Amino acid sequence: MFLSYLRENKLVSYVLAAIRLYLGYTWFTAGLGKIQNGFDASGFLQGAIAKAAGDHPMVQEWWASFLQSFAVPNVELFNVLIPWGELAVGLGLLLGFLTTAAVFFGMVMNFAFMFSGTTSTNPQMLLLSIFIIVAGANAGKFGVDGVMKKKGIFKGRERSKTTD
Repeated sequence: MFLSYLRENKLVSYVLAAIRLYLGYTWFTAGLGKIQNGFDASGFLQGAIAKAAGDHPMVQEWWASFLQSFAVPNVELFNVLIPWGELAVGLGLLLGFLTTAAVFFGMVMNFAFMFSGTTSTNPQMLLLSIFIIVAGANAGKFGVDGVMKKKGIFKGRERSKTTD
């Protein structure tokens, strides 16, 4: 019942649009700031690895090992992927374009930041993102996804209604 309400109710689509715009603005401005001001993930990565030590580590050993063996040696790749990924997720959510894909990749980044021992707004953004991803097409109804669906360009994921 709640899922169909979230996925089909027009009033809920307005609330979802507001949440989507908030998340989009947050991601977009974070990415834009990093692009304009330069971004180097080296310090963040080293800090996350350091948080894996001690009696009560904030970062799990398997994640710190991944960061040490893959992320640190490829920091230049992450210096590009993080700001441009944040910008792309933000743009997708602001425009309502490929909404569920955009919010999915935003969730991946939120989890990566939290795995690295950073909370900030990540838990809040992740919680709001769950509503967007579960709502599916209804979250992008007032955006490019909705326009494309009306014009028949993008069918979206239709749920079959069966009466058993």
